[in-house]
Parts: sequence; structure tokens; C-alpha cells
Amino acid sequence: MEFEAFPKIGRLNRDCTITEKIDGTNAQLLFSEEGILLCGSRTRQIWPEGTEGKPKGCDNMGFAGWAYDNMSALFKTLGPGRHYGEWAGAGIQRRYDMTEKRFFLFNTKRWTLEALMTNGAYELGLDVVPLIYEGPFTTNICNNALEALRITGSGINSFPRPEGIMVYHHGLRVMAKATIVGDAGGKGKDDQSPS
Repeated sequence: MEFEAFPKIGRLNRDCTITEKIDGTNAQLLFSEEGILLCGSRTRQIWPEGTEGKPKGCDNMGFAGWAYDNMSALFKTLGPGRHYGEWAGAGIQRRYDMTEKRFFLFNTKRWTLEALMTNGAYELGLDVVPLIYEGPFTTNICNNALEALRITGSGINSFPRPEGIMVYHHGLRVMAKATIVGDAGGKGKDDQSPS
């Protein structure tokens, strides 16, 4: 038998960041200090379609192909490190009435749409998830943000059927999501989103 300490308990009354939950496919870019690129979906490494020795369909809706085609410009903008986001737009989930695909970065503390537009990264297909709220966490704030999103539509093209919200609680360092339709049932339950 071995003693195990009880973990420190985080504070609930701290700030949070609420962003729109984009209905696409989760993706990530990892750049080494030298600019070497690794691409991933939420659960695995991915490669551009046609990469020798890799199975068909390992590209995550064209994300790896886009990333490798734009590798130097992406590295110049993003720099070394791991960059998480949602690959969304034409042909992916809700589509948001977009004719192209875009990589919506999750880190709204580091990236703004204005900064990406200023340095030319927006033209590459880089974007940022729409920011809804930053400030003290309460469940009422989260519920109000979800309801406002339902009424006003998505921050992307004012699309009338947004999916929901993502809440990052700074004090607890956890993320949580809430969807407008089918939240209690889980992914795909009672969701009538267009295919």
C-alpha cells in the first residue's frame, strides 16, 4: 500500500473564455524550432493524400494537404509549437455557407482575426474561432451566451444554425462544451444539422 495525496482543488469563481463551437473537424499543427511540420486530427497523426506508404483517407478532409502546401507561410505566422483548431467550411459538417475550408485557431488569447488579416495569414486560410465572452465564470453567463448564439446565429457568415459554445475555465484549466440542439443526448443525438 502506498500513500497518495489528495489533489489540490481549483477555484470555481475565476475567469473563463467562451467561444463559438465550430462544427468541422478537429485538427492540429505542430512545428519544431526548425520549422519541421507534423499534422494531426484530434486522435492521430495525418498526412497529405497520396503520401507513399500511408492509407487513403488519412488526410482529415484535406487538412494535411493544405498545411504542407502552405508550410513555410504557416510557420512564419504561427512559429514553433502546437496549434490546435477546427478545420471547417466547404464540404465539412455544417459548411457555414463557405466556398473554401479554413483553419479556425482555438487560442483567442494569442490570435485575433485582425492580426491574421494584417500579416496576410487570413488569405492562407487561417482564422480564429469567434470570441463570445471573457470574464468571470457563472453558469448563467454560459447559458446566456448559448441562447444569444442561438438567436443571432454564428459568428461565421451569420450562419443561422450555429452548433454551440466552448467554455475554457482559466482557474480549473478545463474545457467544456454545450450545444444548442441535442446537448443532453451527446454527439449526433437529436441533431438535425445539414449534411
